[in-house]
Amino acid sequence: MFIIQTYSVAVFFCIVTMLCWGSWANTQKLAASSWRFELFYWDYVLGIVLLALLLALTLGNVGTGGRSFFADVAQADSANLGLAVWGGVLFNGANILLGAAISIAGMSVAFPVGIGLALVIGVVVNYLNAPVGNATLLFGGMALIVVAILLNAFAYRKTATEGASTTRGSSTRGLLLSVVAGGLMGLFYQYVARSMFPNFEQPQPGMLSPYTAVVFFSLGILASNLVFNTLLMRRPFVGPPVTYADYFRGSARNHLTGVLGGMIWCLGMSFSILASDKAGPAISYGLGQGATVVAALWGIYIWREFRNAPRGVGMLLNGMLLCYVVGLSLLIVAR
Repeated sequence: MFIIQTYSVAVFFCIVTMLCWGSWANTQKLAASSWRFELFYWDYVLGIVLLALLLALTLGNVGTGGRSFFADVAQADSANLGLAVWGGVLFNGANILLGAAISIAGMSVAFPVGIGLALVIGVVVNYLNAPVGNATLLFGGMALIVVAILLNAFAYRKTATEGASTTRGSSTRGLLLSVVAGGLMGLFYQYVARSMFPNFEQPQPGMLSPYTAVVFFSLGILASNLVFNTLLMRRPFVGPPVTYADYFRGSARNHLTGVLGGMIWCLGMSFSILASDKAGPAISYGLGQGATVVAALWGIYIWREFRNAPRGVGMLLNGMLLCYVVGLSLLIVAR
């Protein structure tokens, strides 16, 4: 299977992860005018599964290192398969809430608050499981990211308080969904990391290769989506209920947009997992969640989600972006 050989290449893969995780939601925004989030999300999940299988059948079966995909599945211990699947279930619960928060509050709020919180939780949890990197730099970066989250939340609330009462109610709901999504999002990665053998060049009996782990992670997403998204379709956070018949009435463009979004996210996940061998799970996950900056830039400057913001909000947003960039830079040099 293909394996990363150096830390510098691992950092490059983390940067690709950051771009993928920060950009997939653009597909949701593109589809939003004609396609409900709950319907979009079915295709998004299919995109994740399809790309996970594609990478496993190609990169997972080339090279001399590690263990090929089919051989790895044949020897895998059920407990480790279960860890990868459970990681998918946790991620899916978090990501559905994040998607709902994006539809209410926008990318420039849901990502910095929700994924920023997930970054802090995920780095701490993954560092405790595998303490790789300079703790002072790592947690110094985390402190700056917490400041960035608070600045973003304050900017959003300041903007919402000048709107109508319904807008203020939606702002509270959007922030709450972002916080709950972030709490769950920060936990899923550790289960996927624990299912894999720690040195990708030295396979261990019963444990998973990164490609097998991502495939079963994606299957956990798919299985849980039958429950989570079905419930959300019946009791959506915003708008009237939708049905499966509505899904099948969607255009080819609607469906392909969702699949593309899922494939973009899964490419980032796969690259993050591959990078964790040389960078360590805490740094790999933390750098990948620099997606918050990418998503905030999309939301602020391309989708113009703060175009009607009152005076002073621009300074808060610039401060938020600065804290994120410096915090993520500390994560890079922490190893």
